[in-house]
Amino acid sequence: MTLREIDTPALLLDLDAMERNVAKMARFFSDGPTRLRPHYKNHKCPALARRQLDAGAIGMTCATFGEAEALVSNGITNILLSSELAGDRKIEHFIELARQADIKAVVDNPKAIAAIGAAARARGCRPGVLVNVNVGQNRTGVKPGEPVLELARQILTEGLWFRGLMGYEGHVSHQVEGPEKESAYDLAMGALMKCRCLLQEDGIPVEIVSTGGTGTHHLTPRFPAITEFQAGSYLVMDTEYTSTCKDFERALTVLSTVISKTEGERVVVDAGLKSISGEHGVPAVKAREGLRLRKLNAEHGIIDILDSLAALEVGDTLEIWVHYSDATVNLHDRMYGIRNGEVEEILKLQS
Repeated sequence: MTLREIDTPALLLDLDAMERNVAKMARFFSDGPTRLRPHYKNHKCPALARRQLDAGAIGMTCATFGEAEALVSNGITNILLSSELAGDRKIEHFIELARQADIKAVVDNPKAIAAIGAAARARGCRPGVLVNVNVGQNRTGVKPGEPVLELARQILTEGLWFRGLMGYEGHVSHQVEGPEKESAYDLAMGALMKCRCLLQEDGIPVEIVSTGGTGTHHLTPRFPAITEFQAGSYLVMDTEYTSTCKDFERALTVLSTVISKTEGERVVVDAGLKSISGEHGVPAVKAREGLRLRKLNAEHGIIDILDSLAALEVGDTLEIWVHYSDATVNLHDRMYGIRNGEVEEILKLQS
């Protein structure tokens, strides 16, 4: 199957680039104290998760309960659920899944701990729980210090299995390399390490310290107490990372077809916001000089012709680099694995 035979718009994965990315990140974490727990939300593909595990990852991180269910149904059972659970229905589902798999939840408030504890006791289950610490991103997470200790004590009182701490330094990942980024990282991880010490001084063992995103992977050796790292974007990469993380190759594009042309001014392709994310920036056209994607509508991409020599006609196909991979993958149910210009495999996406 060739690219010309694929119905557009379609999500393409450069298998060679992806495999190099897998190998490079696996090598980085192969010898140190920190192990890789990749984020499934980045690709939502059980087959790719399996390749990450085969390369040495200890398990997977999930952003949603649906992602965790998809992995367990595909035989992948070591999972960290990195978003808080709320509501009786989700908590009941979590307890049921925890009876089948090693799935760990994160919490940042007493009400959630009490609800998980009650549901777990009712089902005769003792799931693992981590305290989520706000290390500076100011999204979820409890404040560092005494509040962390109070939640850890409550987890134990509720009869749950306290596994450790999570702190996501997402506000640091996209900073440009240099002393300011290193300082911000040290501040974030320093707060998490103080929480770890506080718990241990109170006699509470901290088995897991889970952190990370692709843009800070290289800084983890500064804190050997980090036990696992939740990198996601490294696998397929996107252009949002190109200025701040040059260690990995872009591997993800959306294939589109030119459906309209205004001579010397613009072309319109059949890939818009329903097939490629534009929320973090306008994507770029791959490997074609003199073309600039200006705007994404629901079904259309409007591309300006900057060079009259850019030969392009209705019916031609264009690849568009994915600017934000997580949100783009979420718009598709499959991706086409490409090698040497041919479709080698079709990868099913599940969440």
